[in-house]
Amino acid sequence: MVEERADAGLYGPDSVTWRIHGNQSMALAGFRALSLQAVHPLVMAGFNDNTVWFDDMWGRLQRTGDWVATVTYGTTAEAEKAGRVLRRIHAALPPGVEPESGLPYRVDDPELLRWVHVTETESFLSTYRRCGGILRPGEGDQYVDEMRASAELVGLERHTVPASEADIEDYYAYVRPQLRVSQVARRNTLKFMLPPMPRWVRLGTPARPAWAGMVGLGLAMLPPWARRLYGLPGLPTTDLLATANGYAVRRVLSTVPLVITSNPAYGRALRRTRGPVAA
Repeated sequence: MVEERADAGLYGPDSVTWRIHGNQSMALAGFRALSLQAVHPLVMAGFNDNTVWFDDMWGRLQRTGDWVATVTYGTTAEAEKAGRVLRRIHAALPPGVEPESGLPYRVDDPELLRWVHVTETESFLSTYRRCGGILRPGEGDQYVDEMRASAELVGLERHTVPASEADIEDYYAYVRPQLRVSQVARRNTLKFMLPPMPRWVRLGTPARPAWAGMVGLGLAMLPPWARRLYGLPGLPTTDLLATANGYAVRRVLSTVPLVITSNPAYGRALRRTRGPVAA
């Protein structure tokens, strides 16, 4: 009698993706990714025209976290279903125009989807490293390659997405002439640093300065060329300071009970894949 393990999903417990996405650095990585995605004016216009982010910011953040958790730790069927839902949503959104350049856009344009995917992948990987995460030689490339599975879920063809860290650098070099911080991006970044919070939270807890600090650190951890687009220092000393602060943040989070900081989806996936489901 042969026992079969449950479906491990797109990646599985031996993947680099599971290790990185289960790390406490992911919270900071999310801030970095959002800040980097915002320097593409067409992506920012699509986001601004088709979201109620600041009316339901906490709900939107929760849904984004749920997407990453499902794609990373869900079964193959759950990940594929999430991809179908997202593609339907994107396809239903109307085309728009970026106000400063007058350029048209579609949310499901592969060029825009690719930018979002690459910046997310590179942000998760970079932040993990800078917060003290250890990778063996070649595991950075392995992670980038693994993440192409999630790119397919949003509608991209695997061969059009970077498969290595060197590919990501080449992609950034290609796309950088298109990038700038639009007025919409600058305004939304400032709003994001000071989000709506209940009065008792603002006045009775350190939540607001802590949040602003995390957003600011996410900006500081951007590549130097992206920081300069925001009008921030692109000096090597800024990189060193941001790395030290990122490492400190992860150390602090590692002292918080896992019931608070751990991803519940990670725990469910471990339980699912460690035991037999059929004989």
